Amino acid sequence: MKAHSARVKGKNFRNFAGKPLFRWILDTLLEVEEIDQIVINTDARDILEGHGLTETDQITIRDRKPDICGDHVSMNLVIQDDMAAVDAETFLMTHTTNPLLSAGTIRSAIDSYYKGVVRDGSDSLFTVNEYQTRFYRKDGSAVNHDPNVLLPTQELEPWYEENSNLYIFTKNSFESTHARIGERPILFPTPTLEAADIDNPTQWRIAEIIALAEMLVQSAEPVG
Repeated sequence: MKAHSARVKGKNFRNFAGKPLFRWILDTLLEVEEIDQIVINTDARDILEGHGLTETDQITIRDRKPDICGDHVSMNLVIQDDMAAVDAETFLMTHTTNPLLSAGTIRSAIDSYYKGVVRDGSDSLFTVNEYQTRFYRKDGSAVNHDPNVLLPTQELEPWYEENSNLYIFTKNSFESTHARIGERPILFPTPTLEAADIDNPTQWRIAEIIALAEMLVQSAEPVG
């Protein structure tokens, strides 16, 4: 959780649909009983304290080392630093910029991960957006279909885009690839309305519109 943001100024701490952006994913993680400890790696402890967030039995705040601060530092270096300091075997990673991810989806991902470990020997999981549509290269050539055979899109081979919403991995899998995606990963499709990853002002606006709409729907639902 960085203090600085290149494309959306101070986005991690800006008001997003009624509360600071970082609180959205933090509050969601706190709902997930399967998560024992939440570790926040940050160079903005003072800003978090200004928003009333301090360490608790469930939340650990780690000050990011100066040599792994900056916009161009690989996230793998940050993960490596946390793994060296945190006594755990399995890690779940997400970002402040994924505010719409739900506790139910996180629980489903955790369940899929552990089932995959037992069933297929999987060693990691990452979330994806699933597409069944016609893709083309820049030169106009088809990627995943024959333009002369117009199959219904639902019959096309699904393609998957890493969406940076969530990763699950172990120390062993990280050591095998030096990355959060191991050698035998599970691709876990995220519900479309939860898949926002905010990197620019347009993505912020879209995600906030979705969040506000969901809040409006929930407030209108009758209570039984």
